[in-house]
Amino acid sequence: MPTSSISPVIDSVFDQAVTRNPGQPEFHQALREVLDSLSPVIAEHPEYVEAGVLERLVEPERQILFRVPWTDDENRVRVNRGFRIEFNSALGPYKGGLRFHSSVNASIVKFLGFEQIFKNALTDQGIGGGKGGSDFDPHGRSDAEVMRFCQSFMTELYRHIGEHTDVPAGDIGVGGREIGYLFGQYRRLTNRHESGVLTGKGIGWGGAQVRTEATGYGAVYFAQEMLNTIGTDISGRRVVVSGSGNVAIYAIQKATQLGATAITASDSGGYVVDEAGIDVELLKQIKEVERGRISDYADRRPGSRYVAGGSLWEVPGDIVLPCATQNELDGAAAARLIAGGAIAVAEGANMPCTPEAVAAFGEAGVLFGPGKAANAGGVATSALEMSQNAARQRWSFAESEQRLADIMADIHRSAFEAAERYGAPGDYVLGANAAGFVRVADAMLAQGVV
Repeated sequence: MPTSSISPVIDSVFDQAVTRNPGQPEFHQALREVLDSLSPVIAEHPEYVEAGVLERLVEPERQILFRVPWTDDENRVRVNRGFRIEFNSALGPYKGGLRFHSSVNASIVKFLGFEQIFKNALTDQGIGGGKGGSDFDPHGRSDAEVMRFCQSFMTELYRHIGEHTDVPAGDIGVGGREIGYLFGQYRRLTNRHESGVLTGKGIGWGGAQVRTEATGYGAVYFAQEMLNTIGTDISGRRVVVSGSGNVAIYAIQKATQLGATAITASDSGGYVVDEAGIDVELLKQIKEVERGRISDYADRRPGSRYVAGGSLWEVPGDIVLPCATQNELDGAAAARLIAGGAIAVAEGANMPCTPEAVAAFGEAGVLFGPGKAANAGGVATSALEMSQNAARQRWSFAESEQRLADIMADIHRSAFEAAERYGAPGDYVLGANAAGFVRVADAMLAQGVV
């Protein structure tokens, strides 16, 4: 297909998707980022255009929106919205997390689900793309309130999921506690102990070793793989990390284990800087056990300092790991990080860098690992959990971590080689999108117009 005819095809697909999904900026941003990078792939594969692959790819196979009524501890009735976007199942059952946060809406869930298609394809684990959640925020709620909400949420969701259909996991606001309540209600409703229906379960009842650590560990492994291409590594480097949830904590832990010094962590109130290196055990105690604020870290860690509000990205570092939320790092922040000597960025969160930031990193020659590649370790390990559930096996921590490291190396290799093949060496955005897209598109072609 002539290159000159590619852009109108992609623009038409994008414009139609925007028209069908008005007022959903995050979803539009994700579509634009992926579609714009696919021109060289489409030029080489005109059969994708002829079969309407792009038009089908941007339209979810199924969109589920439902009411979630529950009662708080004062016996007042509350009502939230629940979402599940089952985006694409060409490679396997839908797979993607559930996010419980006040910001959750149709746009957020669609953007996450669309990204999940390519992320899951890159893992080569036979899983499709989906995402879900609710605008319920568990922060500040009692265990009993969270349980009642999760039970109500699953009372609707259970009819749409299954180990061969759709396998949710955790995300922001959904950790081991929430997965436990959700699984308990699923088991009660179905009268089946179907372990493979949810991942992120407790180790004692079907969960997998390294699942908790996987997303953060995987982002660091991906950063290490990128650094290897320029003849260096993460050891001895200053690492700037945003967030203090599951991804950030274990990114800090793995970076520290590999000889780096992770100096920051943050939450919605502000950030801490600890030049001696973040004390991971103290951070875990505050965030995972006490469910406290990041300011508590500075109160209990001599030599660290807390900054209320402000921008974490004013702190210079060699390696940057944005692990909090979407669009947290903009073009101005990228410019400051570049001036501060950043050489590599690996997205631990989903789409944490704005398009302006991504462009700035690219122009400056900063290695940039997009979330669909760099943070794919979580869903890859979820797929390993599904495999263990199906075979009723248990793998050791060391074996599971080695499998994770191997998968991240394979993801890096796929993205790196695809970038070279399609004429953009070192462009991991194009490489990850192209490698994931081709796997999905080929499966869609083989399965007909469905």
